Amino acid sequence: MQIIMIICSRLNKMYNRRQILEGSENESVFLWGARQTGKSTLIKSLFPNALTFDLLLNSDYEKLSGNLSHINEMIAANPSIHTVIIDEIQLMPALLNEIHWLIVNKGIRFIMSGSSTRKILRAGVNLLGGRALRYELYPLVSAEIPNFDLLRALNNGLLPRHYDTANPKKLLSAYIGAYLRDEIAAEAQVRNIPAFSRFLEIAALTNGEMVNYTNIASDTGISVNTTKEYFKILEDTLLGRYLSSFQKKPKRRVITAPKFYLFDIGVANSLLNRGRIEQGTELFGKAFEHFIYQEIYAHSRYSDLNYQVCYWRTASQLEIDFVLGDHEVAIEVKSTTQANPRHLKGLKAFAEEYEVKHKILITNEQYPRLVDGIMIYPWKIFLEKFWAGEIIS
Repeated sequence: MQIIMIICSRLNKMYNRRQILEGSENESVFLWGARQTGKSTLIKSLFPNALTFDLLLNSDYEKLSGNLSHINEMIAANPSIHTVIIDEIQLMPALLNEIHWLIVNKGIRFIMSGSSTRKILRAGVNLLGGRALRYELYPLVSAEIPNFDLLRALNNGLLPRHYDTANPKKLLSAYIGAYLRDEIAAEAQVRNIPAFSRFLEIAALTNGEMVNYTNIASDTGISVNTTKEYFKILEDTLLGRYLSSFQKKPKRRVITAPKFYLFDIGVANSLLNRGRIEQGTELFGKAFEHFIYQEIYAHSRYSDLNYQVCYWRTASQLEIDFVLGDHEVAIEVKSTTQANPRHLKGLKAFAEEYEVKHKILITNEQYPRLVDGIMIYPWKIFLEKFWAGEIIS
């Protein structure tokens, strides 16, 4: 997989971003991702000579909203313009009609970033009828960070600004207040802001667990239908996603309810007002599993394999955390420094039902071990092999 060094201009930090829009060639592109994942920095680094409009800037927004043909007029006056960047495209859905025309009739390449398709779809504007490829950018992953620090990642989260700061609490609090509670609620036209704020806290509390809409609705004081709509808002704004259960021809009775993960560990920490996470604590175990999920999901998309990621749990409480692809890889995550046979039960049970190429237990042990056909990997060695394409390809 190719990588490119991207400088985070605010902090002057270097990251080996794995998302470089590989395969897009001369095609137009949508790059979606939650705020502060680094979309603007990435596309400006990849296309330094492009004509750029940032719709978060009042000057650019007013310029285009007052005249949707402004880009067309600039291109007509300067035929050397071949690539145009539109940052935060969801803020002006009507502009997509003009972009569509310029792609078809002038052959202009557009690189469009955004944090949500919800407003665009609600406006009844099409997403260019397949004339732009879709990519996503997620928070940082271990393979992108020189001298990666696990405890820093688990405490700060992996949004670039947050990972590097010495005091993440203030940045995370501002992110949640200004973006999650205010902007997301406004974009989704949420009427009951206090209920939505409470829902965010409950969603964080149940992060990585099976979703029970009835219980969450009761705890939040809203209806089940509203609860489902709030989860849909988090999906549409790329702030969380469901993890489906693996159900292919089961011999045992399996749980079918999905799990739900927020998009970043730091955001979950802040919503729950967690204290310092240290190795050996229960909080470490929960954050550690969340971290591994972020790595796996990003790899599935950045590697262009787009394999399915699920979890598996039986009615008798046998469980593995992640099933990759069509049961090619089964992964259990434990924060222990000394795995024992109890930690292997779920993987062994799953292997009794399905043919598995790699059965893996990720731990905090110091060295790899092979026990009954199960590889016990220290997390660092697993991730090195994973990002090198040695686990699934």
